[in-house]
Amino acid sequence: MKKSSLEASRTRLTILTYAALILGAIIMIFPFVWMILTSSKTVPESIDPNFSFFPKQIMGDNFVEAVNSLPFLNLYVNTALMILFRVICAVAFSSMAGYAFAKLEFKGKKLLFGIVLVQMSLPSQIFIIPQYQMVAKMGLGNTIFALVFPGIVSAFGVFFLRQTYMGIPKEIGEAAYLDGCNQWQTFYKVMFPLTGTSVAALTIFTAVFAYSDLMWPLVVNSDLKMMTLSSGLATLRGQFTTNFPVLMAGSLLAMLPMVVLYLIFQKQFIEGIATTGGK
Repeated sequence: MKKSSLEASRTRLTILTYAALILGAIIMIFPFVWMILTSSKTVPESIDPNFSFFPKQIMGDNFVEAVNSLPFLNLYVNTALMILFRVICAVAFSSMAGYAFAKLEFKGKKLLFGIVLVQMSLPSQIFIIPQYQMVAKMGLGNTIFALVFPGIVSAFGVFFLRQTYMGIPKEIGEAAYLDGCNQWQTFYKVMFPLTGTSVAALTIFTAVFAYSDLMWPLVVNSDLKMMTLSSGLATLRGQFTTNFPVLMAGSLLAMLPMVVLYLIFQKQFIEGIATTGGK
């Protein structure tokens, strides 16, 4: 009797768990479904106070107007280059800094690492003005470098990879030293290859953060052809009225590359999240 009641309670718990997960999935998917449906509506339908979920007529012209309103090829290229260079800088510099903070002893180590932690705790918006002034004084506004500049050094990456290197036994480094490796050779021949999973996770999160960055590209690059997808889409929003179907069509076009990349690298993305949670 007790066994059957226990099984019944487990069944109820399983049903409630699945119901909660399904409800959460619906809530998360609904904005994307709404974006797709709105991109096929007319302007009056999109602002009609009488709620209509499905469009009365599929409007493919919204996508044509979105493509004509924005130089999507330039936006795709700018976004891809920004993500590429930010990932390269984050992996290269964070790996070296993380290894130094984890395995080396030098003066001011705790102070410098404390500065890294302080930068992580502060909102990124407070750095926009000084970073913009630096880029402006270098005369590099409206360039790819301007888009990459805030991501040259990643405080999160330094902290994350430091934790990874601290988890590697020091005996491995000592064995490399006995085999004749200097400090640099120990780093890139022995230690760095052991952080492959963590580097993959850092790559994924750096790419996602760079892709969703709106404020900085909108501030530093005023030329529409030098903007990214997020900042370019922001120009479609009017001050008083907005053509929401065209805006949603542009958002759908901007979202497609990341969706394709996620479907291709879904396994690595999930492993990266699991690794970050474990750390």
